[in-house]
Amino acid sequence: MHPYRMREVIKERGKDRIANVAQRNSVYQTIDRLLRAELIAVRETARDERRPERTVYEITEAGRETLRTWTAEMLTSPAREFPEFPAALATAMVLTPDEVATGLAKRAAALKTSLAADRESLRAVPELPRLFLLDEEHSIAVRESGSRACSPRCGPAS
Repeated sequence: MHPYRMREVIKERGKDRIANVAQRNSVYQTIDRLLRAELIAVRETARDERRPERTVYEITEAGRETLRTWTAEMLTSPAREFPEFPAALATAMVLTPDEVATGLAKRAAALKTSLAADRESLRAVPELPRLFLLDEEHSIAVRESGSRACSPRCGPAS
């Protein structure tokens, strides 16, 4: 695929939640890094008369092996991650108890809305094998646990 199409497919499949493709340039930068590392190669360069020249890339054997190794490591070895929400909880003491309670209530409402939308999108693709939805199921489970932490017990702290 050429980079523009890669970005579109990532967005169409909802994988832009796990791969940051908000900026078109980020895909091209990633392609450049993969090319330099010889994990992908140029398959062809084509030019449609009404469009700019497009380079189509394909994964190399080294790229396949690197992907397999990386995936196996990521599945088996928990990594230290630094999400924003725990950082916010760690510094919540700079807010008043009412500000914390209000913020958590707003977060819980937003999570409820996004979880409902995500569950609906999962139901919209029943023919897709579950293997391709595991990342979305994980995201839903993590956000569900976060929304339970902001359950009705979220009141002003004592």
